[in-house]
Amino acid sequence: MGPGGGSSGALRGRLPHELARLGYTPLSSAVQVRLMAQLSNRLAGQGLPVSGLTPEQMEAFFAARRAAGYFNSLTSRSLLVLLAYLRGLGVAPPCTPAVAVTPVEVLLARYRDYLEGERGLAATTVELNVRLVRPFLTERAQARCEGSLGLEHLSVGEVAAFVVAQFHTRPGSVQRMVTALRSLLGFLHVDGVIAAPVAAAVPLVAARRASGIPTGLAADQVAAMMASCDRGTATGRRDFAILALLVRLGLRAGEVAGLGLDDIDWRRGQITVRGKGNRHDTLPLPADVGAAIVDYLQHARPQHALGRTVFVRAQAPCEALTYLGVTTAVAAAGRRAGLAGFMRIGCGTRRPPRCWPPAGRFKRSGRSCDTEGPSLRRSMRRATRRYWRSWLGRGRVTWRER
Repeated sequence: MGPGGGSSGALRGRLPHELARLGYTPLSSAVQVRLMAQLSNRLAGQGLPVSGLTPEQMEAFFAARRAAGYFNSLTSRSLLVLLAYLRGLGVAPPCTPAVAVTPVEVLLARYRDYLEGERGLAATTVELNVRLVRPFLTERAQARCEGSLGLEHLSVGEVAAFVVAQFHTRPGSVQRMVTALRSLLGFLHVDGVIAAPVAAAVPLVAARRASGIPTGLAADQVAAMMASCDRGTATGRRDFAILALLVRLGLRAGEVAGLGLDDIDWRRGQITVRGKGNRHDTLPLPADVGAAIVDYLQHARPQHALGRTVFVRAQAPCEALTYLGVTTAVAAAGRRAGLAGFMRIGCGTRRPPRCWPPAGRFKRSGRSCDTEGPSLRRSMRRATRRYWRSWLGRGRVTWRER
């Protein structure tokens, strides 16, 4: 691979062993090895070592692949495994985060730290908020041309004008953008940038759908979904355990994806759920759910799985399953069970339909939703009431007592 890059043949010779450890099949490993050989030849032709590999050079490499007519491995994501391997050997340069230079990037960096540290939001939510509010700050910076955002002079009218303009250009995403904008304005007030709390003055955007609460499922529909999982396969065992957690404990997709091996206390029969806002709840582990998880861990979870999460990807690299992976598994079970429109319900809401039915149990005992917020794991009374009305009104799955 050129000076300072080590022997190209030696690196390629060790790469298949690393890929096999990560769970790659021989065919998939061959694709990665060929990609490494092409990158090596390109760098050698330019007289560059691997230690000097830059994002610009990687983009040029994939641009050349696209121009040559290749139909796969066309973006830098294709190099993630290869770069991790080279960095582990100390051959490739480490990944260094971009340094904030402009006023917009400096403010967004502080906002990102606030969301992560103070609000405890998930990394995906943090990045989404940052991406949605960036146009607001960029537009303000371009309008002033003074090297300063001048947010201390921000008026309610300017905020309203931006929201109205976004409604005309991006009507499909303006609701989520307004939520992110309120969050940014709240941060600016807490941080002392603006004196008055103007977040409440952000205009409301009319909802295009009647309700954002996922639709509940009937008992026979839930049974059909769980029966559709082929428990003779590794993926079927995994998806059955996922559905058991969703049905019996009402977890969110992200909470299922984030469940770790150390979060299960087998001796006490409890699990620790890591929810929104760094909230941790300890819930009893029903015997049937525990049995489904044990079956997956003993017979289906890959031995070469990366990390300590319970559920991992079925394909290499066998790393932690994401919340999108959970919703995809639920949607696939819905299609196998013949539930019409389940792909939209399972994936479009970013969480599977909540099949959790404790509302019926509380109704029989005469307990109100105002006293059951902790049991429903809802910190806001308004959100608790919304889900409470949904569960009682639709009368879905019956809760089975242990």
